[in-house]
Amino acid sequence: MSHCLSPDVLGIEIATDRISLLLRKALMNAEPLRRLTRKLADFTLRVLRGLVWPKVDLAVRLWIGQIFLVSGVLKLANWSTALDLATHEYPLSWLSPATAATLGVSIEIVGGALFALGFMTRYAAVPMLVLALVIQFSYMPFDNQLFWAAIFGWYAIHGAGSLSVDQLLRKGLADSALPVVPGLLKASAWLRERCSEFYLSCVRVWMALALLATHQSPLPNGLETVIPLRTMAQLPLPAVLTGILLLTGLGTRLLALALLAALSTRVMLDPQIVDQIYLTSLLMLIAIWGPGRISLDALLESLLKSRLPHWWGEVAQSTTPRARVVIVGAGFAGMACARALRDASASILLIDRNNHHLFQPLLYQVATAALSPGDIATPVRPIFREQANLQVRMGAVTGVDSANNAVLLGEERVAYDYLVLATGAAHSYFGKEHWAAHAPGLKRIEDATAIRRRILTAFEEAESCPDESRRRALLTFLVVGGGPTGVELAGAIAELARHGMDREFRSFDPATARVILVQSAPRLLPSFAPRLSEVARTSLQHLGVEVRLGARVLHIDSEGVVVGDERIAARTVLWAAGVQASPAAQWLGAAADNAGRVKVGDDLRVSGLDNVFVVGDTALSTAWRGEAVPGLAPAAKQGGLYVARWLSARLAGRALPDAFAYRHLGSLATIGRRAAVADFGFVRLWGAPAWWLWGAVHVGFLVGVRNRLSTLVNWFWSYLTFGGGIRLITGSDAEVTSRRSRA
Repeated sequence: MSHCLSPDVLGIEIATDRISLLLRKALMNAEPLRRLTRKLADFTLRVLRGLVWPKVDLAVRLWIGQIFLVSGVLKLANWSTALDLATHEYPLSWLSPATAATLGVSIEIVGGALFALGFMTRYAAVPMLVLALVIQFSYMPFDNQLFWAAIFGWYAIHGAGSLSVDQLLRKGLADSALPVVPGLLKASAWLRERCSEFYLSCVRVWMALALLATHQSPLPNGLETVIPLRTMAQLPLPAVLTGILLLTGLGTRLLALALLAALSTRVMLDPQIVDQIYLTSLLMLIAIWGPGRISLDALLESLLKSRLPHWWGEVAQSTTPRARVVIVGAGFAGMACARALRDASASILLIDRNNHHLFQPLLYQVATAALSPGDIATPVRPIFREQANLQVRMGAVTGVDSANNAVLLGEERVAYDYLVLATGAAHSYFGKEHWAAHAPGLKRIEDATAIRRRILTAFEEAESCPDESRRRALLTFLVVGGGPTGVELAGAIAELARHGMDREFRSFDPATARVILVQSAPRLLPSFAPRLSEVARTSLQHLGVEVRLGARVLHIDSEGVVVGDERIAARTVLWAAGVQASPAAQWLGAAADNAGRVKVGDDLRVSGLDNVFVVGDTALSTAWRGEAVPGLAPAAKQGGLYVARWLSARLAGRALPDAFAYRHLGSLATIGRRAAVADFGFVRLWGAPAWWLWGAVHVGFLVGVRNRLSTLVNWFWSYLTFGGGIRLITGSDAEVTSRRSRA
């Protein structure tokens, strides 16, 4: 239809097209810069909304909620004063003093509490918004009440952030059978989606008008009741320029960040400026959530998307297939590697024979009835719900065809370009594998629940056992191995018998149970300093544990154990003496040590296999200042992160990282409710300080907020009440034997 246009219009159109073409060419040549800019912008926005805003949201709700709650409680405690104020100081012509005081106190107490918790936040924010406006227009105008109203309006439309009860319950309530509630949640989602950006624009314009009005003289009557003139006049940036930029919504996020930086100094110097704290909250709201739909920023973004899609959007996917990275094992090493590859240009497949990630250091607490399996295990799939380049596969790897770059899952072959083996370790009975049926080890949830069943069943059978010698055998618990697992198991069993079962049995006293810890080495915890080993031995003996050092187990059967030249009748024997790496070395045909660990190079690759990495307990690396890296969770995570950095650099064409170097963060072991040892080399702790540190570190390593909270609650309750925890007897020995044979 260009032949219908006038020559001038046609010339303008041709010139515009040429300019657009030149811009496209220039911007396409700047493709690396474009991609870097977009990635940086997207990352910054994710950090602001995913990490910063939930904390800001929680702080704002707690701050304002406690102001209202305290005010309401004080009025309720002095009800006569509250009635007097409603009658004489700020009467409402359309409400009686008693009704006004009752409504005001109810809104302050109930609304303040709900608002601070983030529970029914919208329905708490609306009456608090009304109350703030009533106080502002019916009593005395203050800037802080206007800021309250602006903040309450945001929460009434958008709702609370992720650190709130609402977000915790939202998904379950939306699919519940409760009347009206699912419909209300749908309406809330619609309101948030359709109105949030419009409200942001309104707040931005409101603040801009207040800035511009500070330079108008004289001010219109009553203007100070609707805009926060006094607070906005104190902004340390040019009011007219700042007001115009805010009003038009141009460069809004950068402007808000500049204002925040300028305000932060003023607030720190004078913390009494409460109104500026509220202004800071609104500026953070705009910096994080943007200027709203009615703004020049939104208009420019829309134009860029339509006129220059190659600049704004993601470039078309390359026809070159993405590298296939297969990670075997969802332990500490495998999980760390998989998560660190979330931005890599690769297709990642994570394979594990279980559907969960297990926090093995606390398995002994499941075995001794202190925790539930769900407290220390987390399903893998939800962890990677947002990682689009990763797929989770549940399956048992049976071998590796390294010549053809394929992982074997039975008859199935899974191709890879890079392979990361993080398959962990199993029990080692030093060639006496038939001992496994009589002395189970502790590596999986199934092992822990089987041991828990053995321990608890022994006490139950002892209650009805008429034969005293058999009862003594039932109440004798022998742990083989004096490393951290053995020490923790022995101490936990002793505490369970002496404190957790107090006055629960009638035929015998559980405190008479005999707990024996056998260690072939001359001291406990050989990897710790000698002083801490002695502390551990003394603490165990204080709990009533018999510690036998330099003692070797010669035989184990269903009736007991032969230690040296002595036979000990013990119906419950637990193995914590040794581990054997997974068969990864056999799969790869690689060199290994006596424990089956694959010998790897300084970059954790297998010699002769440039695209195969082995990490965690499966690997033998001398990256600890020339010594072997220990089989600890921090070491496994460091190895997984290193491999992820190496792969990311290789896939992006960057320089590869230097050789892997393990940084030892220390060793910890707990012995009882008040005793633990911690060895950091330059600092060594024992007793209560080490126990608190041990608890904090282990809770921090757990995956997921729910696991951390449930573990803390269980620990706290058991600690204060000497409770026995999760004392459930489930399953049978036949089931465990069947599972082991399949594994």
